[in-house]
Amino acid sequence: MVPVMLAAIASSSMAADIAAGKSRSAQCAACHGPDGHAVMPQTPNLAGQDEDYLVAQLKAFRSGERQNETMSVIAKPLSDVEIANLAAYFHSLK
Repeated sequence: MVPVMLAAIASSSMAADIAAGKSRSAQCAACHGPDGHAVMPQTPNLAGQDEDYLVAQLKAFRSGERQNETMSVIAKPLSDVEIANLAAYFHSLK
């Protein structure tokens, strides 16, 4: 039971700060829209996306594992905390 409780406490949504993610998301809005709904057809919607998926993709862009000229530059300076916050914010949108 204790490991399950610890896992819940460690989950990204519990540790992430949605308000901080919203504050950090201004740069994202140019392509993904201010409400997480993309403004360009080739850009994915982020609103409501799975939080763990968003974290994994941002980390992949940051490390170079996933290639995209724009996203690689944007993700490169993000800390793990900023990534978690952004993921929590976009996950919280409908």
